[in-house]
Amino acid sequence: MDESFSSPVLPVEKGWGKVKLEMEICLSSGSKDQRQLTGDTINSQDNLQGWITEPTSLSAGAGEKKESVPTQLMKHENEVGVASEELGSANAAADHKEQPASEIRQDCVYRSSGRPERTDKIKSLVMDQDAYSNSELYVPVSSSAVESSEESEEDMYRDEEEIEREKILLCETNSSEYKVSVSPEMDIMEYCRKEWRGNTPAAKRMRKGYEAVAQKFASIRRIRGDNYCAFRATLFQALSQATQLPRWLQSEDITMLPENLLSKYDWIKQWQLRQKPGKRMGEISDEIKDYLILLRKKWKNISEINGPLEKQEACDKLFKNEEEEYSLYEALKFLMLNTAIELYNADKSGRRVPVFSWLLFARDTSSNPRQLMHNHLNHIGHSGGLEQVEMFLLAYALQYTIQVYRLYKYSTDEFITLYPNDPEEDWPVVTLITEDDRHYNIPVRMCQETML
Repeated sequence: MDESFSSPVLPVEKGWGKVKLEMEICLSSGSKDQRQLTGDTINSQDNLQGWITEPTSLSAGAGEKKESVPTQLMKHENEVGVASEELGSANAAADHKEQPASEIRQDCVYRSSGRPERTDKIKSLVMDQDAYSNSELYVPVSSSAVESSEESEEDMYRDEEEIEREKILLCETNSSEYKVSVSPEMDIMEYCRKEWRGNTPAAKRMRKGYEAVAQKFASIRRIRGDNYCAFRATLFQALSQATQLPRWLQSEDITMLPENLLSKYDWIKQWQLRQKPGKRMGEISDEIKDYLILLRKKWKNISEINGPLEKQEACDKLFKNEEEEYSLYEALKFLMLNTAIELYNADKSGRRVPVFSWLLFARDTSSNPRQLMHNHLNHIGHSGGLEQVEMFLLAYALQYTIQVYRLYKYSTDEFITLYPNDPEEDWPVVTLITEDDRHYNIPVRMCQETML
């Protein structure tokens, strides 16, 4: 039986249009602090966006206040179907012009725990795409500035041949076979000093944020910044601290998900895999099943390792196997689809659902699970990453609390964000770090005082 959802699947138009940004960058000697510009851009973006927040239920540790999680709702004036990367995902442009916000709902919503809460204002922003349709994004840099920067970064005592050999080596290591998914750990403050050496407000704010994180974690591991970045950081942290197989993975029904869902929803045949974007679900349901079996196998094997060093080595080995790594991400995406269908059906039948579920399906591009798959899940890993509201969905699919240090929000109530706000008490917690809500790294080696 095909239980198709009523809303049609709408075409996805790629690209919001590019924002023309003219700036001159004077590269100072030995400095790589161009990313300071990003921090300021993010701040301007925050002032343009409408947010909904709900109170945090977990207590704040060491005097730090857990954030009320902001979830962004955006409506487009001229189109309904918008790709995931166009709705504030890891690859979305930072600057959008705000139109007057209209209040679309004022209601009493219930959390999954059954406790009522009041969402006073849920606003959507109308983004004007036409204003930017003919503009470009470019950063002019004078050739003299580039040359002076390159010269300053090269050791004056090295000969030309040595410098050329190094450049060739760098080019070779940029190939896919040399890309590292999870880099080795390094001191967190050393990493901060290397990345943020300027004196701009953004750089100072980032350093303060890293100093706060360093009170609890000694080291950081950089995560490869592709469109699977949020998946990679979350799954690596979950596996590296796993001590048992989650209940939802213990069930044999987990491997029957593709077959069961396909028997109910014929539109799932249009599911797209990263490795085989041209194939349909009817042809690859067995592959999805294999990915789910692989996820359970790897999780079980790693959770049974007692020694912390051995467990870490097993995780490192897994995330160096590109084929297995991306297979696990496809399994996570399918679990997110299954969770979305369950929440959607629960809401339609009058049962209580978490607030983020209403927000997820309030978007014009994901008013039901079918649109969510077409306009968002099918694009994750290909042309977009996870949006804020989809971080909630990932957390619910894994039954993990995802705690994120949002460094650009330092000294605000949003510095530490929990996905979800009201997790179950027995859900494990994984911790991530982000400088811009686009790219995620992971803190490691919790400080001894914090552990005590």
